[in-house]
Amino acid sequence: MQLKTIYTNRSGQKLNIIYSEDDPLLDIKDKILQDVHAFCFYGDKMVLVKHPKSGWIPPGGRIESGESIEEALIREVKEETNMRITHQKVIGFQDIYEPEKTIRQVRSFCTVEPYGDFASDPDGDITEIKLIDPKEYKKYFDWGEISDRIMKQAMLLLPNSQPL
Repeated sequence: MQLKTIYTNRSGQKLNIIYSEDDPLLDIKDKILQDVHAFCFYGDKMVLVKHPKSGWIPPGGRIESGESIEEALIREVKEETNMRITHQKVIGFQDIYEPEKTIRQVRSFCTVEPYGDFASDPDGDITEIKLIDPKEYKKYFDWGEISDRIMKQAMLLLPNSQPL
């Protein structure tokens, strides 16, 4: 399954994006595996973080040198939410075709539980955390057909959830 869209970045460039639900390490040779985003759920609520430039988004960020996808997801979720991942599963990935390179970003489903109260993101990027009804995600972020598909897949993985 693939979805194709065009994204206009902050510089005004129109970039092709292809979202797939295959293994993100498949056919990676000429792509840069760069980011992870976690569609996290605490009980029946979805966890979102507020970034000064991006607004409300699922927690995530860069994969550091030597990290696996799973390790990057665990670290990013802990840093941005002070929550521990209790279960994770890759949902899919998207390739962003920039003029000089192709960036691959992984999307995963997670269930989480708090370590304690959120104090601050060590990088200073996240200013707030919110637990929302997943049916209301479009009030916070909307990546078009791609976010609709990711949310549909996430809701199928969430125990006792109602389809969107």
